[in-house]
Amino acid sequence: MSNEIIPEASNHAAPLGDAVKDANTNAATGPVYKGWRNPEVLLIVMAAAMPLSFSTWMALLNNFSVEMADFTGREIGILQSLREIPGFLAFTAIFVLLILREQTFAVISLLVLGIGVAISGYFPTVIGLYCTTVLMSIGFHYFETMQQALSLQWVRKDRTAMVMGRQLSAKSISSLVMFGMVWVMLEVFAVEYRYVYLFGGALTILAALFVWGAFPKFSDAHPQTKKLILRKRYWLYYALTFMSGARRQIFTVFAGFLMVEKFGYDAATITLLYLLNHVINMFLAPKIGKMIGKWGERRALAFEYIGLFIVFVSYAFVENHILAGGLYVIDHMFFALAIAIKTYFQKIADPGDISSTAGVSFTINHIAAVFIPAAFGLLWLISPSAVFLAGAAMAFVSLVLAFNVPHDPEPGNEVVHGYKSTALQPA
Repeated sequence: MSNEIIPEASNHAAPLGDAVKDANTNAATGPVYKGWRNPEVLLIVMAAAMPLSFSTWMALLNNFSVEMADFTGREIGILQSLREIPGFLAFTAIFVLLILREQTFAVISLLVLGIGVAISGYFPTVIGLYCTTVLMSIGFHYFETMQQALSLQWVRKDRTAMVMGRQLSAKSISSLVMFGMVWVMLEVFAVEYRYVYLFGGALTILAALFVWGAFPKFSDAHPQTKKLILRKRYWLYYALTFMSGARRQIFTVFAGFLMVEKFGYDAATITLLYLLNHVINMFLAPKIGKMIGKWGERRALAFEYIGLFIVFVSYAFVENHILAGGLYVIDHMFFALAIAIKTYFQKIADPGDISSTAGVSFTINHIAAVFIPAAFGLLWLISPSAVFLAGAAMAFVSLVLAFNVPHDPEPGNEVVHGYKSTALQPA
């Protein structure tokens, strides 16, 4: 681990790029590239490629595991725990980067994700599903780690929130398409599960091969630290990331379960809620990205956590099934505001720390995934309302942390109160 402070070299990551031969040079920001073969488009294409397989896996998991592999609650719980382990181990990405560049690692991770999903239908056993799930999850979590690192390196700080919003929109569009295609294949053409898995996985594989061949290898804006680092001055970013992971578990594990257990939502209705979430996110995420750029991270995060506090308290006492569904949709809308945590880090970070810290932050984000589902599952048996009130308490803690984000974060001005660095500001 390292605690040294390295002065920030520049306020700008690498700008958008095309093939190196098309590059001009701008004295302020470095090489400026022309055409569609640029880093920003590459990031959006890769963002859209991931859900082609992951949404297929999500759509089929419950039915396939029960009908083909005779899963019970015990097996599905183990599978979900296994799925989170690669996320918890995301910090190991830094060791892979000793061998591979971030862009190459991202494409290979997409391939691994696609392969894991493509072969899932050919192993309809408990052990087979465990193994393919871990393989798929390794690709998914390493890809997400690299996608975040590349976004923070390649995109200028004044554009990052907007570009990340566009990536979320691309993911939602891709997810919508795949959910629709899976439904048509299953309900209209009665395609076997194995071929649906194969189709979704193959699309991600083809997309990965496309970006490998169609886009040049872009240079990094700054040499990246090739070791694990935990810096004291990033403590607020670590804390916000941990609380974000805890909040995610309340939504992914318990909010959907509330819809089924208390209000009797069937699988078709839950699917419609997913589709509605993606439709809204498709249009809303880019606007939220622009809003974060305009409001700043402090206001955006405060707005998110105040909203989440209200949503979680409402979950605890809601008795109307329509209102409950509305809360579920509103809850999902707040996900895009988490972009503000990433842009906050980009503004305070040493440019060379981004790749290493991306892996560490994914591990921190997944710490909650290790214990919250099991611990809160026991609490659920006593009082489902208590689970959501605990979620409201998490939102309140996050709000307190958000008020510690400066209006203009930068190296040397990382927090309002608490430890901050004495890094020299660029002239």
